[in-house]
Amino acid sequence: MNIRQSEQHEANRIIDLVRQAFANEPYSDQSEHELVARLFKAEDFIPELSIIAEVDEVLVGFILLTPITIAGEEGVYESLALAPVAVLPAHQNTGIGSKLIRYAHDMASANNHKSIVLVGHEDYYPRFGYELASKFGIRVPFEVPEINVMVVELEADSLEGINGVVQYPAAFFPDE
Repeated sequence: MNIRQSEQHEANRIIDLVRQAFANEPYSDQSEHELVARLFKAEDFIPELSIIAEVDEVLVGFILLTPITIAGEEGVYESLALAPVAVLPAHQNTGIGSKLIRYAHDMASANNHKSIVLVGHEDYYPRFGYELASKFGIRVPFEVPEINVMVVELEADSLEGINGVVQYPAAFFPDE
């Protein structure tokens, strides 16, 4: 398996992969591919944090980290959002998603990012160091069970004293 930064010309293939990966997910509205298409065009898109996995030169997985802020009473803090991690159905449960997440963490750290926020499955992400965001006083601006909102510190104690509401880029909310 090869994991690397995606290239601009691969955007349509990535969008199709994300559509396929979430097509039958019960906790999805099946619009993740539309989010990815918007994020690729966003002003604050970071190419180094758009990562693909290939097996025998076939695109099988994708992960994207996008800049966000956490706004609290003490100030506004930079972070990243993980959305989405996607693996083609035929390749799910083979470790590709785990490798993408670890690689993305390494790339984010190498680019001096200190934390990542996500909304995801409560049984999957803790194995990568994710904890409940509520432990830090961090919350998202929409209704979702608290147990599904998680954060990871890429640098020890980087969320110390940081709390507030996650502010996502406009691409996350196209109808507003």
